[in-house]
Amino acid sequence: MQSLRLWRARIDAEEMRVLASAAPSDEGEMAWFAESLVPEYRASREFVLGRVHTAVSLVSRMPRLLSLMDDGKVEYYAASRVVDVTGVLTDSQARLVDSLLADKLTSAAETMWLPHNLVRAARRLVDKVDPAGRVERARKADQGRKVTLEHGENCQSRLVTTMRSEVAAACYARVDSLARQRKRDGHKRTYDQLRADVVADLLLGNDPGTKTPEVAAVVYVHMPIDTALSISETGAELDGYGPIPGAIGREIATNPTSTWRKVLCDPATGDPVDLGRSRYRPSATLREAMRVRDRECVIPWCHRPARHCDTDHEQEWARDNGPTSLTNLTARCRRHHRMKNAPGWTTTHNPTRGTTTVTTPLGATHTGRREPVLPARAPHADDPPPF
Repeated sequence: MQSLRLWRARIDAEEMRVLASAAPSDEGEMAWFAESLVPEYRASREFVLGRVHTAVSLVSRMPRLLSLMDDGKVEYYAASRVVDVTGVLTDSQARLVDSLLADKLTSAAETMWLPHNLVRAARRLVDKVDPAGRVERARKADQGRKVTLEHGENCQSRLVTTMRSEVAAACYARVDSLARQRKRDGHKRTYDQLRADVVADLLLGNDPGTKTPEVAAVVYVHMPIDTALSISETGAELDGYGPIPGAIGREIATNPTSTWRKVLCDPATGDPVDLGRSRYRPSATLREAMRVRDRECVIPWCHRPARHCDTDHEQEWARDNGPTSLTNLTARCRRHHRMKNAPGWTTTHNPTRGTTTVTTPLGATHTGRREPVLPARAPHADDPPPF
């Protein structure tokens, strides 16, 4: 096992040097560099960008920590955590922490090499090197507060909120208090279930924790009529997530706040050809038809739901006189909308086949194909002509 750790650490160290040597110095260009590596790593942009930042920091700011990776004493995970802790420092301060940490480790006990102990030691050294910067570091970190959605398995996802510690503690205390009140009222749900339900209800504007939360927000669920009628259990899809059991789809569909829309699909392709209208404005109908058709950003490795994407003219409306039609409109998230005209990137889209081909600045070409709303049905010899 020790030889395996050494081998893995050395490979990671070499990868860090390769990434750092290829990464541009400009922060904006670095983001696009990471984007071009997304299909190569087969990981999210945030993962790749974090790896690139770690590589640059190790090579330029923490060379002794990188040498410990060469020696097989520190693996990538622990090194990346230390880089995160020192990210608030100037280059000279980070190099000082690097030197002090390496010196400390020369006579440290074996347990000191554990990632959480290593990070704790790095935090203390950061405060020692820059004691006056604690307040500024806290304020800078607070600027990064955010909410992220992480999809998991079995129709479960995580809504993660990053905020100041005292605010988070106060929020949790209120949620826990409401959950305990519901428990005293006789609800049979566990405390964990009640806390999760209270959070959902507070965000959705419901009475917190009184019953299992009901969704009134806009969520697209695609479901064949036979699944809706309980004849079949397949074919239901939740935008941005993927396939869900038919029973879960029916639970969403039968919610009193849900809105049903008629979508006519071409049986040969499974693509939508018409939307039943509940609004007069054709521009809104056109945008919704595009979102129903594409379901996600058309870039092959992006799964942002189309309802959260820009409506993009494949043929530019002003430059190329592109029409505002369903065949010329696609869903692109804001980042990939901008990528379309970024230097070194080439994208082509075939609206008939539903394919998007992307060539990155690295010269790699990737092609994705949108999934039809319904499975395509092969024509049968006895089928009547379409017209």
